[in-house]
Amino acid sequence: MKNISLMGATGSIGTQTLDVIREHPEEFRLTAMSVGKNIDGARKMIQEFNPSVVSVQIEEDAIKLRNEVPPGVKVLFGEEGLVQVACHQDADILVNAVLGSVGLYPTLQAIEAGKTIAIANKETLVTAGHIVMEAAGKKGVPLLPVDSEHSAIFQALQGEKEKNIEKLIITASGGSFRDRTREELIGVTVEEALNHPNWSMGAKITVDSASMMNKGLEVIEARWLFDIPYDKIDVLQHRESIIHSMIQFHDTSVMAQLGTPDMRVPIQYALTYPDRLEREGKKRLNLAEIGNLHFEEMDFKRFRCLGLAYDAGRTGGSMTTVLNAANEAAVALFLENKISFLGIEDMIERALNEHEVIQNPDLETIREIDKKTRLTVSRWI
Repeated sequence: MKNISLMGATGSIGTQTLDVIREHPEEFRLTAMSVGKNIDGARKMIQEFNPSVVSVQIEEDAIKLRNEVPPGVKVLFGEEGLVQVACHQDADILVNAVLGSVGLYPTLQAIEAGKTIAIANKETLVTAGHIVMEAAGKKGVPLLPVDSEHSAIFQALQGEKEKNIEKLIITASGGSFRDRTREELIGVTVEEALNHPNWSMGAKITVDSASMMNKGLEVIEARWLFDIPYDKIDVLQHRESIIHSMIQFHDTSVMAQLGTPDMRVPIQYALTYPDRLEREGKKRLNLAEIGNLHFEEMDFKRFRCLGLAYDAGRTGGSMTTVLNAANEAAVALFLENKISFLGIEDMIERALNEHEVIQNPDLETIREIDKKTRLTVSRWI
């Protein structure tokens, strides 16, 4: 039995993590969770899973829940609550499934506490990859990727030597607007952006997929997870989302991980690694049924955000912190119908151009830059 701490339980990855726990009650137990502002969802989860610790975003909601939860359930709030969830004494694995850079500090604290990290929160590594990887290395803490692309690379590497890698090939569905020209993106709506052709994800990630920033963040995350330079990380458009990513080795061999578009698979693999559990009654991949797989080179002029991510990653230092913070702020404004879809990339580029890079920033500096960038972008409207 593995005890799971889950940050972001009511989000897309969080709810699918609970599905995995639900499917294998003899293998997993939810021991602590955070839920942000979704108090109705929290009530149902507490009733079903009875975690020892629950954290919410604001104190008012914590006070309400304390009057409702069963005896023995501790209700906390804010960043301190997230840290308590991340570092719960009984937890074997922390699943970091929160949205945005809010997951950074609790993850660092969980590493310090020696917890295995299943990381679905790519912003943690984008914002402060050098700090996170150094901390994990010092403590000997495994970082197990949950994103389907990074899980695919991780799985394909099993039994292989990293020195033999020639390049990583991360696949991209192309998102909601993959068949539109840049001219056709003028005036697109939030509803159109949230209509992803393959995956069921949260609003912010779905918009990131449409802008291709999600893939840019994944490139930066891959650089840190697999300790490989940006020039050896490629992105390939693959409409069907069947091949989740590939590794090309220097002997010309290519290893790929395939599967149906279902995030529960990489989530479960992270929880069971190095073993696997059967998923009874679940749809199997049928290539004959699919018939064809399609691939296209990425157009960096069409998908400007992907190019901005590569540029920020290569510059390094605090530039990726600015990239992530500006993107989060701009996407929030788009979802509120305050800027256009193409305005997202304009704001990100402006933030990057106006930033003076700090190499090897410490945690305090990163958090200050993150906060300042968000405020600056929000004021531009």
